[in-house]
Amino acid sequence: MDVDARMQLFDFKTKYQFQTTPGIDQYNIPMYNVQVEPGSQNIASFPVYQGFLDPCFVNGIQVSLNTRHEGFWNLWPNYIQALQPVAVGDGVTDTFTFSIPFFPAIPGHLDITGILANTGGIAPIQDPIFTTAFPVNSMGNISLPTTSFYPGVFISYLNSNGSNTVITDSGLFLSTGTNQQLYGLLMQSGNAPFGNQPLSNSSLPNQYSTTVNTVNYNTGVVNVTFPTAPPAGVNIQAQCYFYEQGIPRALLFNNNTITMRPPPNTQYLVELDAYLTPAAFLSTSQAVPFGYMSEYIARGAARKLLSDTGDIEQFQFYEPLFKEQELLVWKRSQRQFTAVRTPTIFSEYGGQNGTNIIGAGTN
Repeated sequence: MDVDARMQLFDFKTKYQFQTTPGIDQYNIPMYNVQVEPGSQNIASFPVYQGFLDPCFVNGIQVSLNTRHEGFWNLWPNYIQALQPVAVGDGVTDTFTFSIPFFPAIPGHLDITGILANTGGIAPIQDPIFTTAFPVNSMGNISLPTTSFYPGVFISYLNSNGSNTVITDSGLFLSTGTNQQLYGLLMQSGNAPFGNQPLSNSSLPNQYSTTVNTVNYNTGVVNVTFPTAPPAGVNIQAQCYFYEQGIPRALLFNNNTITMRPPPNTQYLVELDAYLTPAAFLSTSQAVPFGYMSEYIARGAARKLLSDTGDIEQFQFYEPLFKEQELLVWKRSQRQFTAVRTPTIFSEYGGQNGTNIIGAGTN
């Protein structure tokens, strides 16, 4: 596991590709499945790729890839409109049906940390994440970190004592939705670390034959049962992130999540260059991926054993031999990286056929 961290080998440079889901703008990085070693030792929570880099393509069209979110959001700002009253409380009614002001809305997101914290009922790790019920802890709260939820729909009202009740979407989707519609599960926001609460009836799987406590991102329809009845005459406010859907033109890789703008309106093939994490070869029944790395890995393993047992004298003796093998392994990648000149604005053509005109033909 140290190899990819110590040096990014050319042999581990590969391509990551996936198909978008209409309306879903955020995708967690893929993770390896749990591997079982002898003695029933589980090895889990390893990313398949160490990171992503240019070039990046959407349906074969090159798009920009960003890793700094401030520059990305400066060019593709999240538009959230002013508070819009969508209903009025009467002091008795706690179940409402209304529409958010703009749709299709951008869904909320649950990041990879939240998924790994508690994967009960949420498997495999694949976006969008469908479930029939929130995982709930002994306190009745959602047993996923509040810091891992990034809502996209907000519903709020003032209580009679002046406190604020806030309902948001969760980044989890109803698995029994119909008509190819995306239904986001709603929850009551709470304090960190596990303060988010499921709404009335939303912790029981048999209640999900219905669409209670959900938001339909495509139509904007919200069905919600509030924890308390909004007081008489109090406005129920709704906000959401909204962006016209289309073919993505820019990607942001941040917080182990790929975000795209605009959100996809249909399936698109996304392709990025990536560095593979060689965790697929952790199992002892698997061969070393490349023979020229055998001595390097063997000396690296000996180095770990000597450091763990405190045999400093032998460790110092082995260290120059380990470094020698590391340089030899790196030399192969170095030859490949230096085989092509560093691109400049003068060294490459401007696009397809040198003039960015596809299919123009030749003279």
